Amino acid sequence: NPPPLFNEVSATVIQAEKVDRLRNEVQTKHEEDYREALVTIKNDLKLIEGLDIKENLQDQIRHWFIECRNLTGTFPDYPDIEEGGSAIIFSNKTIQQEEDEKWKMSPSLFLPAMKEGCNAYKEIWMNKDESWNFSQDFDPELIKEEKRKELESEIRVQVDELMRQELKNLKLAVDREREHPAKAGKKKKKKGKKKEKKTKKDKDLTADRTIESLYKELVEEGLLIQALKVNLSDYIGEYSYLGTTLRQVSIEPMPSLLDVRQLITLYGIWPLGSAAVHEKAPLVKSLLLAGPSGVGKKMLVHAICTETGANLFNLSSSNIAGKYPGKNGLQMMLHAVFKVARQLQPSVVWIEDTEKTFYKKVPNAEKTNEPKRLKRHLPQILKLLKPDDRILIVGTTRRPFDAELQSFCKVYQKIILVPRPDYASRYVLWKQIIERNGGVLTSALNVSCLAKVTDGFTQGHIVKVVKAVLTDQRIRRQIHKPLTAVEFITTITSMNPVYKEEEESFKNWYAKTPLGKKRALAITGGSTEKAKDKGKRKE
Repeated sequence: NPPPLFNEVSATVIQAEKVDRLRNEVQTKHEEDYREALVTIKNDLKLIEGLDIKENLQDQIRHWFIECRNLTGTFPDYPDIEEGGSAIIFSNKTIQQEEDEKWKMSPSLFLPAMKEGCNAYKEIWMNKDESWNFSQDFDPELIKEEKRKELESEIRVQVDELMRQELKNLKLAVDREREHPAKAGKKKKKKGKKKEKKTKKDKDLTADRTIESLYKELVEEGLLIQALKVNLSDYIGEYSYLGTTLRQVSIEPMPSLLDVRQLITLYGIWPLGSAAVHEKAPLVKSLLLAGPSGVGKKMLVHAICTETGANLFNLSSSNIAGKYPGKNGLQMMLHAVFKVARQLQPSVVWIEDTEKTFYKKVPNAEKTNEPKRLKRHLPQILKLLKPDDRILIVGTTRRPFDAELQSFCKVYQKIILVPRPDYASRYVLWKQIIERNGGVLTSALNVSCLAKVTDGFTQGHIVKVVKAVLTDQRIRRQIHKPLTAVEFITTITSMNPVYKEEEESFKNWYAKTPLGKKRALAITGGSTEKAKDKGKRKE
């Protein structure tokens, strides 16, 4: 029922609405005044300070001419417009130091913008006295500072033209030498043009067809499929609280489910979902999800598509078997897939059981499916993907050790190990999946015990068990007979868990990959370098 006086409009509500309307009117007026002030203040500055700025710039540049003449004996070359003109002379630049050979994390391109924002707040707003500005109108002094810089850069272009001519006259009068850089520049440009003519454009095999017809064909062939509506938040997991402790005793733990979710966001969702992030973030064209069956690899692929609105193309060996036969057919299929993926980006190209594409030896039972059809073409496809293409190739595998390691790792830039859930994740999984399927948690259900007993079982096992136990009839009986851990444990005993040996085999395989070796060097880099230094000292 609605609360009392719900439908009656009180004087307080009327006053609040009035204040809200008034605030919107004031904001609109302030915005108009601010836009008008940007123009008028700049024009005023140009009239009052324009000549002074011009003279100061000319004096600075002339002083630079004389300094260079005294130091080197000749006048300097004036910077070109493309280089920034005279502004580059007075900019404070430092020589970049050479980086060490050992692995270092590349600097983030997003960090400078964040630092700039923080510094602007500290310099301008943190200690600013706004007591005089109760109406929150624009500050003319701030606009003057901003427009003064704009005006200076505009005047600098005019001054550069004058000073460039003045420098030429000085060189003629003092050095009696005339430089001719233009001819050399023209020759270089001509050479460059010849090279451009030699490059050939890729042939469009479907130039006579529309994107709509190609899209329809790929859907009918089952190569373009509808992604399941799964959010990344549905991938339940917890942080590994023992990870830091294990690293302190030189044991590298498996990543936690929360780590996996974070990596999927960094490498998949953000670059595909945002063109701005894709432009600045490190370019990742391919991603491999490796882990035992039932840990949610397929779910993560669908989650990437759901979160970004990406199209999902399925190029798994089992899905393309018998489709587009022959060499020309395969070429046509890949051309159509990536043409549509590029036109309708963001797109995800999924290869399930991707180890089959890189089999060391194809089993006799699978030879008719030709699982290695894409092996030679995938590296070429990666090279053809341009930096502005928001296309991600995602492979999933439960047996990466069956693949040829070298060719496998050439295709996949990033490898994410998806582990079986640890105790903390199992505890959260049991609670949330039981509640999502209509179960009620009571003191009779020991979730902690359930999480401890089910060590080795995956998310897939837990979902199957919960659905098997929580039938419609059992959900209705919960009022009289609460759920207990024994019901779930009895059902799960018939399933095979992921044993620790299988998980270790994934860790050992990853340690052999180039990424695994780099990680090991990054972890043990400090100790090995110290050992080398001690050896040199002894010698």
